[in-house]
This record gives sequence, structure tokens and C-alpha cells, in this order.
Amino acid sequence: MRGSLPYALVRSLVRLLLALFYRRVDVVGAERIPATGPLILAANHHNSVVDAMLLLAVVPRRLRTLAKAPLFRHPLVGPFLRLLGALPVHRRQEAGDDPARNAALFAATTATLRAGGAILIFPEGRTQPEPVLLTLRTGAARILLAAEAGSGPEGVVLLPVGLVFHEPGTFRTGRALVLVGSSVPTDDARVLAAGGASEEAARLLTDRLTEALRQEIVEADDRRTLRLLGIVEELWEEETGERPSDESDRVRWLQRAMRTWRAVLEGEPGRAASLRREIEAFALEMERAGLAASQLSYRYSPSVVASYAIREGLSLLLGAPLALLGIGVHVAPYQVTAVLVRLVDRTAEEEATDKIAAGLLVYPAAWAAEAWVVLHFGGRWALLVFLCALLPLGFAALAWRERLESVGREARAFVRYLRDRDLPRRLETRRRELAGELRALARAFPELWPE
Repeated sequence: MRGSLPYALVRSLVRLLLALFYRRVDVVGAERIPATGPLILAANHHNSVVDAMLLLAVVPRRLRTLAKAPLFRHPLVGPFLRLLGALPVHRRQEAGDDPARNAALFAATTATLRAGGAILIFPEGRTQPEPVLLTLRTGAARILLAAEAGSGPEGVVLLPVGLVFHEPGTFRTGRALVLVGSSVPTDDARVLAAGGASEEAARLLTDRLTEALRQEIVEADDRRTLRLLGIVEELWEEETGERPSDESDRVRWLQRAMRTWRAVLEGEPGRAASLRREIEAFALEMERAGLAASQLSYRYSPSVVASYAIREGLSLLLGAPLALLGIGVHVAPYQVTAVLVRLVDRTAEEEATDKIAAGLLVYPAAWAAEAWVVLHFGGRWALLVFLCALLPLGFAALAWRERLESVGREARAFVRYLRDRDLPRRLETRRRELAGELRALARAFPELWPE
């Protein structure tokens, strides 16, 4: 395919950047993506350019991404969009009185789909940091209907994709989940459009796409509610011992919990307000204590503490030489990137994008400078060794740092236990009380929480 090499190179770079930035990227439902044929992937839009990067990295097919026109003028993002064959979307404030600009977009998407290609679109039209789905625009439906006439007997597949993030802007703490849903039915909409009711057909498809996307994401009133939902999940798992079988199962549990919360909020607002205050107070106590719910049942016997200290201490000690080399090589670009991101006036949903974009500039520049120093003082063989060890040392440093942070958390929990040996018991009692209230809510909604 023409232009496949630049696309493959950019995709490889994107995969590397995501692997470095996020602790985990999970994909559920990838088998629903058809290997061939005209396809529109429609995803929720939470995290600026990172959303598109995720899908480019995990979808096995080549995607033509629709991106807002100003991004093509961005000094860093623009060149990559062109290499990917992305298509500019001129919003009303950018297109002005020139309808030909978006007519060209529809012509390009129609040609791509009729040739059996795949389009990536974010039908909300803009990013936003809150865990809600904005009102969808009809662009995805219009693109599908415009291409249908010549797309073949099977038609264009419209596939909803949910993007769910945990701390998306935090380096090595954030996680991303890509949930691919079932295709949206389109046959009756095609019939409507063929009969001249194109507006009705576009609205029908958009409504169905809205519902399909809602099935693949976790919607909450705001980010604070979503964080409290995470506390509720932890309480439930510790009390019942139930663990989701995979990330998709976890999302379904969170969706059920939010439906229960909304039902209580509507039917018993006083009870809902009281429960929220109790969960917020418990979360604050846990945060001050630096503990997770799973740590409340720990029993710090001398043998357990000694075994843990020896095992983790040896692991950190043996890994320290490689880790320190990796830190030495990467500490300068890491710090410079952090400074640059702090200087940028950004919104919450742009944080991860800005960090990745700044790193994309700073890290290669720093590596080039370090390579020059190695070549100048050590010669060609030293340069070859440096280049081969560059990325492995980086990953060794990341793994060592994550292990060190884990040991630090456990050590702080142990120190707090020594200072106040009754603290875990008090918090554990409160946890059980809250878990009992959650069980009572579940029993009140058996249709959501069947035994």
C-alpha cells in the first residue's frame, strides 16, 4: 500500500512512546475488528492526541484519522499527521463560509471506504477531561451514508470503541483500556437514506452510536465521583473476594455500580448524600494513612517482615547498577521534559499529550548529545554499545524505580503500624461497615446485582 512504510514507522514510534509512558495498555474485543472491508472506528475523546495514538498502536489495520485542521499546523504533530495520511476536519469556526473544505473531507472519506479502507473518527468533536460522553455530532453517520452507495454488498461497518483511562496524565502510573464493542446496525438507516430521508437516517445512526459508546465506557458525574467509585470497587473486592476476570469485566462492574448510584440518588437522595460523605471521609483517612484497603488486613509478624526485607532488598541491590546507569542516561531529558510541560498553559485532557510531545523532542536531542560525547571520548565501539544499551537501560531504570516505590509504600505502611498499631484495626472496622452498606444497596437492586 502506498505510504505504508511511513505509517509503519510512525506506528512503531507511537507504540514505543505509549509503552514508556503508560504502565499498561489493555485491549478487549480486538477480534471484533474486521480484517478487511470498509470500516469506521468511532471512539470517545478524552485525551487529545493520545486517544488517536492508542488506536493507531493497537488496531491491526491502517487507519486514516480525522483530526481538527489546526493540528496540521502544529510544528510537531502536523508532520506526523501527514505521514499517517490523516484528514483535516474544518470546524465551523475554521471553515467559515467555505463549504468546499469539508466537501473535500467527505470525498476523501468516501474514496477511502469504497476502496475498503478504515476511518478513525471521534464523534464528540472535541476532547474534555470529565468522565462523560458529550453529545455526538452526526459526522460519523454522514460519512457512512455517503460511502454506502459504492461500498459493496456488506456495507460499511460502524464500530464503537471505548477508551477508559486511569490517571492518564501520570507517567508510569497511568493505564489505558481500549474496549471494542459490537458493530452498530445500519441496514434500516441505509434504507431511509436511499429513500431520501438522509437527515433521519443520520440521526438514527448517531443515536445508536451514542448508546453503543456508552456501553463501552464508565460515565460518572465528574472526576471526583469516578475516583470515589474506585474506592467503592476496592471496598467491594476486599469484602467479597470477587475480582474481575479481565478489564472488560471490571468496566461492566463499574457501570453497574454507577447505575446503582444514580438509582439511589434519584430515589433516596438523603441516603445517597450520607453514603457519599462516609466514603469521602474513609478515602481521606486512607489517604492520610497512606494505606490501601488491601493493606488493612496485613499482619506484620517478624518472619514476614524479615522475609520481605531480604527478598526485596536483594532484588533492589542486584538491579541497582543497571538502574543507575539507566537513570544517568535518561535523567536530563526526563527533568527537561517535566520543566517544559510545567511551562505550558494546558488543560487537564492535554497533559499526557504535552508530556509525550515534549519528550518526543527532548529525548532524541538528549540522546544525540550523549551519543556525540560517547563517540568523542570512547570511539565507535563505545558508541555502538551505548546505542544498543540505550532503551534496555531505560526500561531497567523504570522497572527498578517502580519496585523501589512499591517497597517504599510498604515501608511507610509498616512505620505507621509501629506508631499506631490500632490504626489498621480502626480503618478495617470502618471498611467493613461501609462494605455492609454497599451489600445492602446491592440487595436493594437485585436486577443489577443478581446473587
